[in-house]
Amino acid sequence: MAKLQGFEFWKKTLQSAKYILAPMVEQSELAWRLLSRRHGIQLCYTPMLHAQVFLRDANYRRENLYNDVSPEDRPLITQFCANDPEVFVQAALLAQDYCDAIDLNLGCPQMIAKRGHYGVFLQDEWELLERMIQLANEKLSVPITCKIRVFPELEKTVKYAKMLERAGCQLLTVHGRTKDQKGAQTGVASWEHIKAVRDAVSIPVFANGNIQHLTDVQRCLDETGVQGVMSAEGNLHNPALFEGCSPPVWEMAEEYLEVVQKHPPCTLSFVRAHLFKLWHHTLQIHQDLREELAKAKNLAGLEEVNRQLKQRCQEEMAKDESERHQTGLPFPHWICQPYVRPPTTTQNIEDTPSRGALEDSDSSNDPLSKNKQKKKARNPHKNFCPELKPKYIKCEQCGNPKGNKCVFNLCRGCCKKKAFKEVADCPGESQPVCFSVWNMEIIYTLVIFIS
Repeated sequence: MAKLQGFEFWKKTLQSAKYILAPMVEQSELAWRLLSRRHGIQLCYTPMLHAQVFLRDANYRRENLYNDVSPEDRPLITQFCANDPEVFVQAALLAQDYCDAIDLNLGCPQMIAKRGHYGVFLQDEWELLERMIQLANEKLSVPITCKIRVFPELEKTVKYAKMLERAGCQLLTVHGRTKDQKGAQTGVASWEHIKAVRDAVSIPVFANGNIQHLTDVQRCLDETGVQGVMSAEGNLHNPALFEGCSPPVWEMAEEYLEVVQKHPPCTLSFVRAHLFKLWHHTLQIHQDLREELAKAKNLAGLEEVNRQLKQRCQEEMAKDESERHQTGLPFPHWICQPYVRPPTTTQNIEDTPSRGALEDSDSSNDPLSKNKQKKKARNPHKNFCPELKPKYIKCEQCGNPKGNKCVFNLCRGCCKKKAFKEVADCPGESQPVCFSVWNMEIIYTLVIFIS
């Protein structure tokens, strides 16, 4: 049977899916996918899998794909990160019988992707990507798809998408943010870029970004003309997003825990992370239960914390509105609703500063990272300003800080080597570090005596 392509693949295999659950590391596991399908999701992606690990490790294959098989969980697309055509295709061949398509992740902007050289950090290597897509299109029995981020330049984004289409990509998901739009600089996704790609290619396109409510979904479809809309963070806070409703959090939490019990095994950290997302707003108020949720050691412990949160919310519901917690949210905190990041000053995608520009700018007024905040809490006098940090004279040989008293301007290690090789004496350093002439004479005498 011939492999379906483009719109035919989307209509027949993917059943014209319009509402899509994004691939999310440790978040789009089987139980969450099944819960989401109950509430309007029509197509799911697996969490991103590492192609090289998937190829060499049978346990990794079982735990992340083979054991997560359910007839209810189709259509399904398996996503890989990779930077080697052969490795990518060999891994995909092992996965193709368990899904309806293979997706290449070209959108992950996290530091781990930069270190591993995959995700969005491949978006400038067009020749490599072309070889990867072409080989996958030739060898696989299922279609190859891609998930990308945009370039700041509209024209370059369109050329990028058309290159992937020529190489054999049968469906394209476009996240309307650039490589640098993440964390505090996430900002607003550009639907203009997504629309430009949709108008330029002849394969189905899914849009990703700015989806928090069902009204956003329809507006995105109307403004961009895409075939489907993908949700990630919006779905995590409200799995019923595509149904257009905002149920009480405990309803979604209890239903999810029920699905987890029916489809074991499910890693406890995954379940805990989902409950943290669902109860996000309520846990800002009930900090004690936040700690209990973090410390729970099994599913029963998570269920108990969920029960207590439900009880406290129901008790608050019975009170007059004036006696309830005032959160400033559109709905009461026990209702499923999105988490909205504080707005950044940069809203225009073409004006988004690059990481390098951010590092070069004056950062003295910028808030500290979470890691630095923890260090500051432990040591209030700790200094994080580069200009105020003490300057050290470097060793002339290796670049490490030089010894305070070394007459050779070397660090302790290099001074020790110099003293030994040249039978030199460094009076500024202690004798155990620098082998002085006197030390050498003692060693020479001992050698003769032992002989």
